Amino acid sequence: MSTAAFSQQIDAAFGVSALTAPSSNNAATFSAFTQSLSGGTYLSFSGDALIKHNFGVGGEIAWRAHQNLFAGFQPYRPVFWDFNGIYAPRFSKYTGAELQAGIGAESIRFYQNFYTCGYFSGCTNYTTSTHFMGHFGAGIRFYPFGNFFIRPEAHVYLIRNNIEFSSNYAVRYGASIGYTFGGR
Repeated sequence: MSTAAFSQQIDAAFGVSALTAPSSNNAATFSAFTQSLSGGTYLSFSGDALIKHNFGVGGEIAWRAHQNLFAGFQPYRPVFWDFNGIYAPRFSKYTGAELQAGIGAESIRFYQNFYTCGYFSGCTNYTTSTHFMGHFGAGIRFYPFGNFFIRPEAHVYLIRNNIEFSSNYAVRYGASIGYTFGGR
């Protein structure tokens, strides 16, 4: 039992990234479908636990650091969260890889100038449009000293019924810094 617990590894990271998505082919027509999801700085927190050898589970949340304008007037902020299966082999003391695949949701918060209150939800100044999504991610971990790592990474989101924007997929790329607890 103690040998199994010793071989487990937990990773936690904070990241900064950018998001790109295709724009509409017909920008001359005013429609919600001409709005692209591209642009902005995204912040993220991620964590994973390797349970059996290099395989485990993980999760991540990424949100746009500043609000953007939808259709030129409506402030909004996308939030992406996902749960994944993860494969994270370590090649040497200084390098490793990370591959992820899973499911989650894109939650778009549209902000208002007033608060709405509910018995269970409390008071908020936004409404939310949420869409199911698939997620694929990859990164390379560099361990410059000890268990601290730097991870250049890329994530692909396949978003179902993303009716507010011109595309059903987006790509987020950036880097994270983190720490590995345990491991080998």
